Amino acid sequence: MIDTLPFIQPSTARVLAFAAHPDDLDFGAAGTVSALTSAGVQVEYCVMTDGDAGGFDDRDPQETARLRHLEQREAAAKVGVQTVHFLGERDGFLEPNQRVIREVVRLIRQVRPNIVMAMHPERAWDRLQRSHPDHLACGEAVTRAIYPAVENPFSFPELITEQGLEAYKVPWLWLYGAPKERENAFVDITEHFGRKMEALRSHFTQHPDVRAMEKFVEQQCRENAVRGGLEQARHAESFHAVAVNADDTIAGF
Repeated sequence: MIDTLPFIQPSTARVLAFAAHPDDLDFGAAGTVSALTSAGVQVEYCVMTDGDAGGFDDRDPQETARLRHLEQREAAAKVGVQTVHFLGERDGFLEPNQRVIREVVRLIRQVRPNIVMAMHPERAWDRLQRSHPDHLACGEAVTRAIYPAVENPFSFPELITEQGLEAYKVPWLWLYGAPKERENAFVDITEHFGRKMEALRSHFTQHPDVRAMEKFVEQQCRENAVRGGLEQARHAESFHAVAVNADDTIAGF
């Protein structure tokens, strides 16, 4: 189990959280985000695709994308996040290519976060729906960007010469939607579960059965609390937390 804020000072801390689609962060990490922002941590979101292939009606994809941008901004505000970046990739076509990785590097160097959150790049076979190809691509792009590109001044040197975005060493990577065998961090979100659910309800285009969604999320968060051994918690979120640059880290090892 890992404490929510064991290694950062809330008044100066920053978190940059990546997702493949609008609503991914609200399913995977919004309770933790709410706990962080409530403690004074600055959190920004980056959503890689427009979510234009999501929904359950025949709405025009461009209109779907417009609505999903609005939904994500509303959901973010409910957990204390005011800044949402959109990369504008097509829903269902996300790839960890150099164009996407460059944008991730640019944002990380701009925000200089203590923690980067992203979807897990490994497939979870126990529930394949957690491993949408866009989810895996999001995790892979962010992981490739963090090491070595973000901290290597020779990667995308124009970000330095043209935008002044110097290389930066990310301390922590927190991956959500991880295969269960990878989870090593559980955050008690009991006090923030209501805000998480309010954020999820903002995505009205995505929930044909709101009650079923709520029941599923509640069950998952209760199971996380049990699996994480959080005896006093009713609800928890789970992560694969990776120390990218710790006190004993040296280049290349």
